[in-house]
Amino acid sequence: MRNASCAANAHGSWKEDAMSKQVLTILYERLSKDDGEDGLSNSIATQMTMLQDYAERNGLIPYVHIQDDGYRGTNWERPGWQEVITKIENGEVKNLVVKDSSRMGRDYLRVGLYREMFHEKGVRLIAISDGIDTLHGDDDFTPFREIIAEWHSLDTSKKIKAAFRTKGQSGKPITGKPPFGYVKDPNDKYKWLVDPEAAAVVRRIFDMTLEGICPEEICRIFHREKIERPSYYSAKRGQIKFDKALDTDNPYLWRANVIRDILERLEYLGHLVNFRYRKPSYKSKKVVENPRDEWLIFENVNEPIIDKKSWELAQRTRKVVKRTDTTGEANPLTGLVFCADCGSRMYNHRSKYDHYSCPEYINGRARLDENHCTPHGVSTKIIREVLLHVIRSTTSYAQQYESQFVEKVSEMHSIRKGETLKVHRKQIAKNARRIAELDKLFTNLHEDKVSGVLSAERFTQMSVRYEQEQAGLTALNETLQTELDTFTADNMRGENFLKLVRRYTQVEELTPAIIYEFVDKVIVHEAVWSEQTETQRRMGTRSQHIEVYLKYIGAFDAPDIRTPEEIEAERIAFEKAEHRRRIGREASRRYLEKKKAKNAAAAQQAPIAKPKASPTTKDPTPAA
Repeated sequence: MRNASCAANAHGSWKEDAMSKQVLTILYERLSKDDGEDGLSNSIATQMTMLQDYAERNGLIPYVHIQDDGYRGTNWERPGWQEVITKIENGEVKNLVVKDSSRMGRDYLRVGLYREMFHEKGVRLIAISDGIDTLHGDDDFTPFREIIAEWHSLDTSKKIKAAFRTKGQSGKPITGKPPFGYVKDPNDKYKWLVDPEAAAVVRRIFDMTLEGICPEEICRIFHREKIERPSYYSAKRGQIKFDKALDTDNPYLWRANVIRDILERLEYLGHLVNFRYRKPSYKSKKVVENPRDEWLIFENVNEPIIDKKSWELAQRTRKVVKRTDTTGEANPLTGLVFCADCGSRMYNHRSKYDHYSCPEYINGRARLDENHCTPHGVSTKIIREVLLHVIRSTTSYAQQYESQFVEKVSEMHSIRKGETLKVHRKQIAKNARRIAELDKLFTNLHEDKVSGVLSAERFTQMSVRYEQEQAGLTALNETLQTELDTFTADNMRGENFLKLVRRYTQVEELTPAIIYEFVDKVIVHEAVWSEQTETQRRMGTRSQHIEVYLKYIGAFDAPDIRTPEEIEAERIAFEKAEHRRRIGREASRRYLEKKKAKNAAAAQQAPIAKPKASPTTKDPTPAA
């Protein structure tokens, strides 16, 4: 025991002396999951024993162990290896001992560069199994060993990809972590269960998007409400192993790209998506997204968090950029309002009052263009009132008179007047029979020609005529079938709109979700005034035509289904409102005239101001 203690003390004194001189022997061990398949020969414990025995037998004392457990050889950001390189660059290392050169890495170019750096820094490299010791000169077979090590990594990568491909095609998830909102089933690692707390956040993100709130604003709201970001939430509950995610300085720091990724995920519909991402090379840690047609989607595998209609509506909502202004609110009408004359998408202004105007009018005036468009100005309040009225009247009519509604929509998009579905189908069947007859006639003609009954000239004449007739009938059938398909699609317009209406029993207010669901576009015409004079063009009553195009059915003029009492009440209310507006305009006119007369009278009575004498001007009056 005394000798062992003395040896330990001697060993410690050597190590302390070498450390003080900044001269170390580093014993570096690395093990990846792939290497673990080779049994105990590559285990960390085996490498430590081998390197330690070699160092002590050859007097490479003192030494320190630096390890990378669970890191592949193509990963050069390994923490242990980075520590080794840092110490070598600082001149703290004299000897570097590894089991074999593949422990340093499996990229012969990078390993070669490191070998050159070791040579420049005066570091002795020893790879025990490969018989490499740079103290005795370079080994001619070292480059070949490093190439073989890289080939091993490439071969392993191909095998792993093949295994993942087989697993992904079988309908099992190939991702190690379910998306935010799901957790792995403890009884079946290939099945996902809904995480109620996280799923509530996902549903809220979709609801806020339908309200027109942009991802950046969602991040700010979540930060104020102290809602944990997905990475922190998952790491805190042990769902993922990622130390950096447990950043307690700001666990509520959401990012807009995270919100966008959640909104785009098909997994929230209950689907499983495999092969969404890939690595360009087995040497690279970068992940790129595959084209959509390369994804493998298995539908309805897990319990959905978002219903299909809401998910699709959120995607349509995100197509139009909605910027928040100083009020912090985005306008849900952005991208839906168009000028009736030039077709431009109208600008929304909120500086003085919330309104829309034609951009060609504004830009044309700025360019001094005489042929610029007219303003087409309309307040956002008016547009919203018109939209609410159109949606309410159309949905009410569709709910109460479904069959008449579908018929009316079909009439709006009919094939041709006087032609019915039955006539088209009958004509197509008749043409098909004639085409079949022409095929038989052409076959008989060919047989008559071969047997000599029919001359070649006569065969050519008759076959050309039959081919022309057959081509004409085929083209006619294609046209009729296209019209039939159009007719069927037109019939489905009303049905599709009815499906939409059934989701909303009653439209009480114009929410962003209602706008995105029902409105396709809004066409604004130039305003017209009832009175106009040479001195004042805009007088009397202002009227403006606004067209509303609804999803599936376009501009639909719903019949008035109100009772006579309701119509009369609305007429009386309109007349009262018009009377108040007329009185207000008259009062405003009298006020402006009175103010103008007052200013004119004040200008006449004001004394003429005398000019002040210049300070350099001398007074001509002699002093008394």
